[in-house]
Amino acid sequence: MTYRHDQIPEIALGWHKDGRGAALATVIETWGSAPRQAGSQLAISGDGEIMGSVSGGCVEGAVVMDALDALRDGTPRVLEFGVSDDTAFEVGLACGGTIRILVEPVADAAPALSPFMLADIVAARAARRAVACVTDLTTWARWLAGPNDSKLAAQFRADRSGLNNAGQLVTLHNPPLRLIVIGAVHIAQALLPMARLAGYDPVLVDPREAFGAQARFPGETINHDWPDEALATLGLDARSAVVTLTHDSKLDDPAIIAALQSDVFYLGCLGSTRTHAKRLERLRAAGLEDAQLARIHAPVGLNIGARTPAEIAVATLAQITQALRGARA
Repeated sequence: MTYRHDQIPEIALGWHKDGRGAALATVIETWGSAPRQAGSQLAISGDGEIMGSVSGGCVEGAVVMDALDALRDGTPRVLEFGVSDDTAFEVGLACGGTIRILVEPVADAAPALSPFMLADIVAARAARRAVACVTDLTTWARWLAGPNDSKLAAQFRADRSGLNNAGQLVTLHNPPLRLIVIGAVHIAQALLPMARLAGYDPVLVDPREAFGAQARFPGETINHDWPDEALATLGLDARSAVVTLTHDSKLDDPAIIAALQSDVFYLGCLGSTRTHAKRLERLRAAGLEDAQLARIHAPVGLNIGARTPAEIAVATLAQITQALRGARA
């Protein structure tokens, strides 16, 4: 089975089921320069194969050795590494720092990470259901919790794994970010692969099958339903972004209305200032209020002077990132 680079729990579970052995390494906390934040994971097979990362490459070798030891004795462990400035520079960091990492073998017997719990995490991720694995670093007790847990609600909202007030490691598995693009145009041909590299699950929606053809978008997920029907089927949530690119109000407007009636964190619409003014008139006539319309980013993308389809895609993905992370322009 082929996995994406960010499907670390899925990879670890697959290795375990295949009888190859598997361990998970998870960043607990960092100080100083750190390219990987708390919650970042590395899967290690019993053969020493790795997927994912817990640093810029400066500690992975040592983590693998400890993971293989953990697989042999079935016991989790917490590792701490101090990375010197010289070593950090060699792997592309500006300066050194300290990193703590939890290494857990996947096995049936406690105190290892249970494959049944790992399977529950994988199932929740597949269903786009937010879940957190809470690990007591003293007793190795673990349990799963959701965003309705009042003690974890703030961490879920911030999408921030790490230690809670009780010193327990909270590893979040929020639904993957999703980008839904309306319109199989040249910009979409550049935007979809860029979005995937940035960690999104991209979906292309266009009822015009000649436009949204696999030959034009090889390997992409393409939905040929009418946009409002497609969005209803896909489901929109606070981990979703929508971009409309068709310049055709019959296609764009239903998608815009559906997005504005949801919790999407970003809605961007292609078109000039004049085109957007006419769009706003139509949307007001359809019953949308100015507070809703203010959520639209139009013309789409940061103003970086983009001209080509690829440059517009770069500007659009940058603006989506800005909206997601709450950065100011």
